[in-house]
Amino acid sequence: MYNYAQMYLNRASKERKSQDWCQRQMVQNSRWVLTYQDKNLFKVDDAEPVFLTKEQLGRLDVSQAIFLGNNAEHAYFAIDVSHLEEPTIKALHYFGEFVDLRRHGVAIFGEQASILALARGLSYWHRTHRFCGRCGHQNHMVEAGHSRKCTNANCLHQTFPRTDPAVIMLVTHVFADGIERCLLGRQSVWPNGAMSTLAGFVDPGETLEQAVAREVMEEAGIKVTDIGYLASQPWPFPSSIMLGFIARAEEPKITVDEDEIELAHWFSRAELNEFGQWGDDSQGYKLPRIDSISRYLIEHWRNLASPETV
Repeated sequence: MYNYAQMYLNRASKERKSQDWCQRQMVQNSRWVLTYQDKNLFKVDDAEPVFLTKEQLGRLDVSQAIFLGNNAEHAYFAIDVSHLEEPTIKALHYFGEFVDLRRHGVAIFGEQASILALARGLSYWHRTHRFCGRCGHQNHMVEAGHSRKCTNANCLHQTFPRTDPAVIMLVTHVFADGIERCLLGRQSVWPNGAMSTLAGFVDPGETLEQAVAREVMEEAGIKVTDIGYLASQPWPFPSSIMLGFIARAEEPKITVDEDEIELAHWFSRAELNEFGQWGDDSQGYKLPRIDSISRYLIEHWRNLASPETV
């Protein structure tokens, strides 16, 4: 199962607009997520995320805290400490170390991973939207961190977090030998042998299906049809949502655009069984990360196997 998609907290979109309500949530058995330069806090040499109590925050300023949501047990808040001086950051290392969430993503499936991803994504958005996009004046956080508002009295433009849609697709084709194969590609910056499904951002003015067809044509020179939606995955690295599709290639000939990807190749289910895992030291091809929707799309297709398509 792909990760970061099990967000079960109540985001309390109406209640969080009240500062008094948020203040009460902070003192009622709250839990706090710290982010630092797009990293989350984990125990040292461990995949266990650190959720602090209000008391453990010490003198940290909570005026810019972001409300993430609540459940029957806790209210969750995030604080971005990226702006703090080095001595303060070193003091926080008493609780753990700040690492990229994706390092431990395969080990913390479920709601915890989703909470950390939400904290990371909202912290990034606030850091990169400090100024009004209309008049250039500084803006400030409102609605418990789920909006920003311009401080210019003649503007007062209010903006909200943005998520960039990206399509990711598994393309298949039944070859002349009767065997169905899927199309995988790789970028040169990936670990040796790592392969994945094709993907790309949605352009303004196009449907998701049009984006799928365009991206496959741009990256592999293949025309697709029978485009169907399967699933989606939040991917706040830094601010995307992956929209998963499956499609059928009209012809199997590949023409790689090396500005887009390094290579692309067709693989049967039997060949996928010989793949290693992303990041391991084995030689040869490797499957995508198990916490990714790319891996989910591949496994979905593998499970559709019939005797004549293996």
